[in-house]
Amino acid sequence: MYYDPIKRSLGNVFNRSPWLRRLFYHLLDLLLLRTWHVHRELRQWAKGRTRGPLDILDAGAGYGQYSYWLSSLSSLWRILAVDVKEEQVADSNNFFRAIGRPQVQFAVQDLVLYQEPNSFDLALSVDVMEHILEDVEVFRNIHASLKDGGMLLISTPSDQGGSDVHADSETSFIEEHVRDGYNIHEIQQKLRTAGFERIEASYSYGEPGQISWRLSMKYPILMLGKSRLFFVLLPFYYLLTFPFCLFLNWLDARGKHDSGTGLIVKAWK
Repeated sequence: MYYDPIKRSLGNVFNRSPWLRRLFYHLLDLLLLRTWHVHRELRQWAKGRTRGPLDILDAGAGYGQYSYWLSSLSSLWRILAVDVKEEQVADSNNFFRAIGRPQVQFAVQDLVLYQEPNSFDLALSVDVMEHILEDVEVFRNIHASLKDGGMLLISTPSDQGGSDVHADSETSFIEEHVRDGYNIHEIQQKLRTAGFERIEASYSYGEPGQISWRLSMKYPILMLGKSRLFFVLLPFYYLLTFPFCLFLNWLDARGKHDSGTGLIVKAWK
């Protein structure tokens, strides 16, 4: 199914005021398991770094929730958030100006073409690479754009059931994906090809996370895809499932997984 129209509808609702957009970000932080894993890695990276100026690239920023979260850690960090969707970029620039965070700037850029040599201390790519066919080109551009010692953090589906694909005969739950998921060794090799030398990769979305994802994301999106009337029932659905999903997310983020439908990858220049 195509979930971009559903995402756009949700975004339009929460974009009506800065207060609603902040609420939207906080809900995403709690509900999306990948956010739990990404925040854990970013907290580790941020230790001892909040008192000085740094430059961060949010590569494929989407709604901008990670730029918002990072900008709350230090007002000295300069964040450039890029995305291909012009309307989303314009909305995000308006929002960050409205809340008084001029250190966060959004720009329309294609990651396959965008390169800013030796400019960033950190690059973040959350659920982006599964949408881009020319992934090695993107990795090369990000490698060139990082300063020496800079880190790239990636969250992406794995080939162990990412995009809810478990067999060759199945198709992706999310049809916008150009690949169903990365093999853990494949993505490391592609990063080496792009110039990265030190790479760490681990699985996310183990058994607890997979249950949480179905309850919190897959089933609601499927129902919204069938009828917009489900928007009315959505708060009641989450009232029942939300506490259970939070517990499952906590379990998944604290554990180490031999396999999982997601990957967390760190690579240093």
